[in-house]
Order: sequence, then C-alpha cells, then structure tokens
Amino acid sequence: MTIGIIVAMEKELNLILPLLNGHNKEMRNNTTFHTGTVNGNLIAVMQCGIGKVNAAVGATTLIDAFNPNLVINTGVAAGAGDDVAVMDIVIADRVAHHDFWCIGEEWGQIPGCPRFFDTEALDIDLSDAHIKKGLVASGDMFITNKEQIDSIRSHYPDVMAVDMESAAIAQVCNMRGVPFICMRVISDTPWCSHDNSRQYENFWEDAPRHSFDLVHRLLNCI
Repeated sequence: MTIGIIVAMEKELNLILPLLNGHNKEMRNNTTFHTGTVNGNLIAVMQCGIGKVNAAVGATTLIDAFNPNLVINTGVAAGAGDDVAVMDIVIADRVAHHDFWCIGEEWGQIPGCPRFFDTEALDIDLSDAHIKKGLVASGDMFITNKEQIDSIRSHYPDVMAVDMESAAIAQVCNMRGVPFICMRVISDTPWCSHDNSRQYENFWEDAPRHSFDLVHRLLNCI
C-alpha cells in the first residue's frame, strides 16, 4: 500500500526521514517529496509548512500525486489536557478546528463537514503510560498561555492537544475519502507554564529520536 506522511516543519521532517529505506527525493507538482519503503509499503513524506492553509494545500497535493491508501499527520503539539506532559504522545481519536465559527453552526463546524473528523483505529499497543488518546484541535495560532487554552477548553472540554495543521489535513482527507491518522508529541504545556516558549525550545534540544518511534512501529504493523 501507499502511505503519505505530512509534517509541518523541517525539524519534524528530519526525525521522520531516517525511518525510510531507500530514501529518494523527487518533485511532484512543484512540491518536494521524500519517498522510500517501510515494511514493503511505499512511503511518501512531505513538509507542508505551518498553518491550516499550508496543511490543506499539502494534503491535496500529496493525495493528487500519490493516491495514498492512508495519510498520517505527525509532529509536535502543545499539551491541553491536565494529564498530558512534555514528551507524551497524543494519538487523535478525533480532530477539530478550534478557531472556526459560522453563524448557524456549532463552534468549529465548517458547513458541509462534521464538527469532529474521526481517525482510523490503530492496531498497535497503547499500554505505554506516555501514550494518550483523545481529541486534537487545530487553529492558526501558536498557543502560548493558559488563557488561550481555557478558551479552547470552553468549546472542547476534553481537548488533549492543540496544533496548527491536523484539522485541515483531516478535512481534506474526509472530503477525498482517504483514511487519516494523527499522532503528536507534546512539546510544551502552555496551560501550566507562562514561559512555554523556552519549554518549546528546550524540547528540540532534549527530544530523543525515539519520540517519533511510534510512527515507525505503526508503519511496521501495516
């Protein structure tokens, strides 16, 4: 099968590329893709850029270029739940927009789309205490403080992580009928720290490569 992986930043891309066997770089539709194999499956990895517009364009380009059987979005996110900490991994069971509202619709629901985008179930051991499962919410802003987290929680009380791309990718996959998985490593926890910019920078210094090993484990199970 063909699996697409989308990340937003070069730092995230550099943690994914070592997973590929026979790594090649190729251009499709003026976009750079990194291809290789894992467990006999063709893997196409791309860096879409930060934010929901970049994410939507990237997801569309990936789907048009490779017609994947599955799209995985991975990278980092801010923790939003009381029981998540830096270096935990959150696997989304649902994804939502936290910064969208249209009159006549529920908060986060884009007309013609579900409010929550469901993800594919994972056939993988989730018994590790540092692996959480729950709602990931996306918006076009870097969340820096507790007040912003509280605002998001007012609409999504059970949110566990917030990022800037997942909901847009999930929406494109929903519209195109492509199964979608989202997994994020927690890089900072703005709900409990008012200096999370330093927390975020320290994450990149301290984050071991095994933080992204769950992606490798997943790819070897498919």
